[in-house]
Amino acid sequence: MANQDNNDIDGQESAESLDDQQGNETGQEAGDAVVDATSEAGQSDDAQAEASEDPLAAAQAEVAQLKDQLLRAKADMDNIRRRGQRDVENAHKFGAEKLIGSLLPVLDSLEKAVEASENVEHEESRAMAEGIALSLKLAIDTLEKAGVAPVRPVGEPFDPNLHEAMAMVPSPDAEPNSVIDVLQTGYTLNGRIVRAARVVVSKAPE
Repeated sequence: MANQDNNDIDGQESAESLDDQQGNETGQEAGDAVVDATSEAGQSDDAQAEASEDPLAAAQAEVAQLKDQLLRAKADMDNIRRRGQRDVENAHKFGAEKLIGSLLPVLDSLEKAVEASENVEHEESRAMAEGIALSLKLAIDTLEKAGVAPVRPVGEPFDPNLHEAMAMVPSPDAEPNSVIDVLQTGYTLNGRIVRAARVVVSKAPE
């Protein structure tokens, strides 16, 4: 009988312990549910806040993108305008380069005629030589107005950009690597070489 009472007591205590455990678990689950609900509510508020800010951020990003595109387009137009101006200037400066190049043999012939007539003694030949010299001067003066300049570098240092060396000759009276004679006059057009001067260059005596 005593054993039965003890068993009843143990069973009652086990039932109470089980009920307490279930109660604790139910309370914990309820607490977790409250926490989850609170977290979800906070996330929902954050999402709503981000959604309300997105249109402004998107508009600002679009404005920045359009501004960048506008600046790039303006820079491209400035480059095109500058290139166009440079092309027009070059056309004005160097448009006649081919024509002038084709006239240079005429000037060469006049120069050779003047050189050949320097020592003539006949009066008529002298008058003809003076006429040729005046024609050459008139032609060069006219070309100079168009930006053409002759290159006659006697006594100047040799410049491979303007001169074409045809020979090197020892010369005790000239600085080494200087021009001592011009075989053919060179010409430039507004600073650009049209034809290099053909020259004889000095070198140190051996």
